[in-house]
Amino acid sequence: MKESILQKIKSPDDLKALPPEDLPRLAGEIRRELIRTLSKNGGHLASNLGVVELSMALHLCFDSPRDALVWDVSHQCYTHKLLTGRYEAFHTLRQSHGLCGFTNPAESEHDFFLTGHASASASAALGLAEGKRLLGDGHYTVAVLGDGALTGGLVYEALNNAGQRKPDAVGSTKLIVVLNDNGMSIAPNVGGLSSYLLLLRSKPGYRLAKLRVERFFKRIPLVGKPLARVISLGKRVIKKLFTSSTIFEKLGLDYLGPVDGHDLDQLREALTSAKMMPRPVLVHVRTVKGKGYGLAERAPDTFHGVSCFDVDSGAPLEHCGCFSAAFGTALAELARENAAVCAVTAAMALGTGLMEFQREFPARCFDVGIAESHAVTFAAGLARQGLRPVVPVYSTFLQRAYDQLHHDAALQRLPLTIAVDRAGFVGEDGATHHGLYDVAFCASIPCACVYAPVTEPELAMRLRRAVLEPREQVTFLRYPRDCAWDWPEELPPPTEAAFERYGDPGASVALVTYGRLCKTAYQVYQDRDIRLIKLNQLLPLDPEAALAVLGCERVCFFEEGTRCGGAGERFGALLLEQRFAGESRLTAVDGFPRHAPVEELMAEYGLDYEGMVRALDED
Repeated sequence: MKESILQKIKSPDDLKALPPEDLPRLAGEIRRELIRTLSKNGGHLASNLGVVELSMALHLCFDSPRDALVWDVSHQCYTHKLLTGRYEAFHTLRQSHGLCGFTNPAESEHDFFLTGHASASASAALGLAEGKRLLGDGHYTVAVLGDGALTGGLVYEALNNAGQRKPDAVGSTKLIVVLNDNGMSIAPNVGGLSSYLLLLRSKPGYRLAKLRVERFFKRIPLVGKPLARVISLGKRVIKKLFTSSTIFEKLGLDYLGPVDGHDLDQLREALTSAKMMPRPVLVHVRTVKGKGYGLAERAPDTFHGVSCFDVDSGAPLEHCGCFSAAFGTALAELARENAAVCAVTAAMALGTGLMEFQREFPARCFDVGIAESHAVTFAAGLARQGLRPVVPVYSTFLQRAYDQLHHDAALQRLPLTIAVDRAGFVGEDGATHHGLYDVAFCASIPCACVYAPVTEPELAMRLRRAVLEPREQVTFLRYPRDCAWDWPEELPPPTEAAFERYGDPGASVALVTYGRLCKTAYQVYQDRDIRLIKLNQLLPLDPEAALAVLGCERVCFFEEGTRCGGAGERFGALLLEQRFAGESRLTAVDGFPRHAPVEELMAEYGLDYEGMVRALDED
């Protein structure tokens, strides 16, 4: 058995020292390592399989970390990690205290940004490149973004700004944007830009052809350089023979491509050529998502983000329903009843449970691409027209649409429903994806209503009320990724009331919480003589909920969300208004929690059973 090449790679210098004939073998070893590790740890599989050769070419052509590589979203950075000294720790990927599933400057000098959201890399890279220029640093900055990122507006703000950068007395802005075009984000890309890229893919790489011709003539003694200048002066003629100007050139960037993203020679030639350009340049690379693993190539959306799975069959090793599926079923039921019900997704139909709705009501399901801001304002327009739009979106991505929620929806008193998926801790995806902040920023939106259902029937009940009732407000329903809780038979089922009260009204201690924590709170309630308050509606908080605990000596509020500005702080303010004479305690989350299993994070922040008991019993 041959010795593994991958095990010898401790830095990009070791990659550069390999003979060319070893590079294809290394690519194969990397793919096998990706499949082996992700089948055990979960993570982003198809996207990483698609950029193995591209990642290798970047480290062969650039000098990381002196040259800065900035990965958009950075969920496709696993090969980058393997090539920058993290092979020995790769088995800890996405595990507690292990490697992060995204780039993280605290983890390696080769990582420049902690990123987990799309369309931001070009802006960050341009800032880095301008900083290098002003400091007299002649090294390059490379932004690697997927074609899905082009459905978000931020990338165009960056490219438009980059296109205005011209060489001056200080120097040139050495920015290279690599567009990894695989026709997919999580699901197939949508919109006119996707069609535009398809057109570009069908055309020859005129710029690469031109550069090759110029280099050939320059090598000819005596007459080579003059001939090359003539060809350069005639570039417009050559260009028209191959293709018209690209949108990227209209923005002021040079354009190279399309390039076969699995051909190392082509990639290295294109990236080397890009380094010779006097202004920012975009290199268009075509790749296959899931490359090298047949199951992922055939179903790249299914294998985009995976949990533990069987390598031979691709079948997940754990089967569990979730709130997302329950939401999708409930929304489809409402759409059958009312033709005004429609759905808007920001490239997350699969992740948010919309597939059933999308199949049954394709004309009423709008996928706007990775554009959360646009999704909200677009939905506001639908609402203004009399429709009842629902926007399911992960909590972490909803942050990107705050202005639109405030200005375009709430201010205009439009009946818009936002289904906030992945609320609370998300576990292994970590700091960039935890859904801990939505309650706090929703609390600053006047007239907003926030529900926190904990069972599937309660979710369906709240969704029905939000979508079908006449109302002039933005309504949020927040729920975690987990399976829904089976409500205890011995308790009266949740109602449409703003809160529920359980236990002895004469108990001296009260436990107040909402959402996923209600399951743990109920276990404490079974073992302790306490008053349990389950908040169904977080905004606006019902003052009666505070009145329900006034006779207690101690009130403990537990919140799977940020302490600052959350429901716990608002509940405390109600207690002060009612001149509560006892002791109140808030257990919530501060800062940006690390990546770890949800159960471990709950314990770390005192939100598990033991943490609740400690808080209730503490003197």
